[in-house]
Amino acid sequence: MTPVATRMRPLPVQEQSSQSHTTATVSVDCPAKTNLTLHVGPTHDEWGGRHELDTIYCAVGVYDTVTATAKMPGAGFSLELEGAHLGDLASSSSDMRRNHAVLALFAMAQAAGRDPDVALTITKRIPVGAGLGGGSADAAATLLAVNQLWGLNWTIEQLRPIAATLGADMPFCLSGGYAQGTGFGERITAIDPQQLIDQGFAGDVLVGAYQSQLSTPEVYRTFDVVGAGADDRNHLQAAAISLHPRSGHAIDAAREAGARHAFISGSGPSVVAFVPDDATAQRVIEAWRTAELVDRIIRAKAPAHPIIGVTQ
Repeated sequence: MTPVATRMRPLPVQEQSSQSHTTATVSVDCPAKTNLTLHVGPTHDEWGGRHELDTIYCAVGVYDTVTATAKMPGAGFSLELEGAHLGDLASSSSDMRRNHAVLALFAMAQAAGRDPDVALTITKRIPVGAGLGGGSADAAATLLAVNQLWGLNWTIEQLRPIAATLGADMPFCLSGGYAQGTGFGERITAIDPQQLIDQGFAGDVLVGAYQSQLSTPEVYRTFDVVGAGADDRNHLQAAAISLHPRSGHAIDAAREAGARHAFISGSGPSVVAFVPDDATAQRVIEAWRTAELVDRIIRAKAPAHPIIGVTQ
């Protein structure tokens, strides 16, 4: 089983009793994801028209926090959103029941044969609609939190099929670190991290974020027209840049400033730059700020893992 970091009251799966119990409140900090490679294949009708993918995931230490609190039987669920950058999640037209965390709660309730009597609070730090898997992180955090809250003691391997019903990135977000994703991204295979570390895909990371969002379906539709760039490790990069040109300029500037790697994260528009040291980080930051190539800069570390906290 892939380990998940735990703080406050460690409850390793192998040491837990099989007897079900209920905890009052569980908080999970779940990191963003990026795709070190993203190879896009044909669509499959059996996957609802989704594209076949072969990707190398990397979790980046920008965290959303999901807090799950038990409610009285029959009280139903509730959802509260916090954070300075909520994007379209804060829209009055946003359907709370379509929120990724709520869908994850209902999936867990169905799998466990329980009522979803849980209060969820999401503290958003991962940019919304940015190709960083914020919604997937929220869903994964909810699965991990409810698993602990209800004393189910299900392993990551048991949770992944539930996560796969919710979306492509969610099974990876349950564990973080590095992994290969195949199928439509939901089939997760562990990989040796050392080769990626040796290639510079570890340590200090800069995320160039934007106020604007990109629709993933729109990026895929554009990809179906323009295809992948000849040297792009992320096949969606050319499509994302065509829809959001500032991202392309930010990539060029980061590389010129000495970043080891700079690329579109997932379906964009966020740009991720791996930097070897603080001096390079400062050059990239200065380049981005001087030319106003990004709207927000987030410093983080990679790889990262979810962190579970329990409060009685």
